[in-house]
Amino acid sequence: MKKKILILLSYIIIFFNSNLLSEENSKILKVGLLAPLTGDYKELGNSLLYSLQLALNEIGDDKVFIIPRDSGFNNKEKINLAIQEIKSEGANVIIGPISSDDFDEIKKYNDITFISPSNIYPKFTNNVISVGISLESQLISLINFIKKQKKSKTIIMFPKNKYEDLVQSKLKDMNLENVKIFKYNPDPQVLTGEIEVLTNYSQRKRNLEIRKKMYEDKEDEQSIKAMERLDQLYTLGEVNFDSVIIIDFGNNLKSVLTSLVYTDVSQSKVLFTTVNQWFDESIFYENTIKSLYYPSINYKEFKKYNQKYLKKFNIMPNEITILTYDALGLIYYAWKDKGKISSIDDFSFKNKIKGKIGTFSFKDKRVFQELDIYKAEKNKFTKF
Repeated sequence: MKKKILILLSYIIIFFNSNLLSEENSKILKVGLLAPLTGDYKELGNSLLYSLQLALNEIGDDKVFIIPRDSGFNNKEKINLAIQEIKSEGANVIIGPISSDDFDEIKKYNDITFISPSNIYPKFTNNVISVGISLESQLISLINFIKKQKKSKTIIMFPKNKYEDLVQSKLKDMNLENVKIFKYNPDPQVLTGEIEVLTNYSQRKRNLEIRKKMYEDKEDEQSIKAMERLDQLYTLGEVNFDSVIIIDFGNNLKSVLTSLVYTDVSQSKVLFTTVNQWFDESIFYENTIKSLYYPSINYKEFKKYNQKYLKKFNIMPNEITILTYDALGLIYYAWKDKGKISSIDDFSFKNKIKGKIGTFSFKDKRVFQELDIYKAEKNKFTKF
């Protein structure tokens, strides 16, 4: 009988202590980080970790802890080991992975919520929330902007590459009206010929030649003036679109812009837009384009973040680190709002959330960013 009482008391003590421990843990926020802290992408991984240190300083709550682990890059063995180590430390929310290629690998950890800076899937996917600037959010901003400019014949252009099917499916899901799709070969030698077909360049050149012949043998003042006007032109006739959205980056984007200008697409009549370029100043050196518009995050906050990061770590951050910075703020908000984080459902907010990159909204388990439109012109970015 005495033995039974001792066993019962031991059980009560263990149960009581575990409840105290559970209650104590609920007062502490432990957040894991999956990042490539070694190997070819270690600079990116360290940059992600630094961004969380910066966010921690600004949150200023000593009950928030970061548990970083090296997940490699697209390395199944490392990412599983990293998750297991983070889990053993008591964290059930993790920032990462940075690549959507790892989403299938992490879905088996259904007791953990992952906040990824990837922008591929704005919809809550199994146990993953992607807070990257999604193509959907960018296109919504661009289409609204184009409509406000009273343009109604838009061509969405994107390259034939490994992402083309994904882009195509997203465009289909969005069910955009008055929009045509044009896929191009990213090889510059092929691209120009494809753009010539798109813009009906050869016919417009012929139109000009035919019109010139009408005046070339005439010497009256009206004909001479008409010929002078025609001599200022490269083509004659309009293209069958009034706005373009180019889903591309870097040199590929510049090649498309150059080809459009080469085929004499009027920049005064056609609106040139593209997707988020992270305020890439190399766009300024593309002399063929006078004005280029694109959606992006809050530029002032982006510059402030970069300056704070540079001052603290003496190095400029990778652009996507502002997403992990905001991810920690989002997690902290959910933790304070709900009292704890137990599942992905704790991130279904009714209200909009304001972060460094701008405003998030969460509707029907989808993440949307409210983006500003910026104009790249005369060596500066101007909010439009």
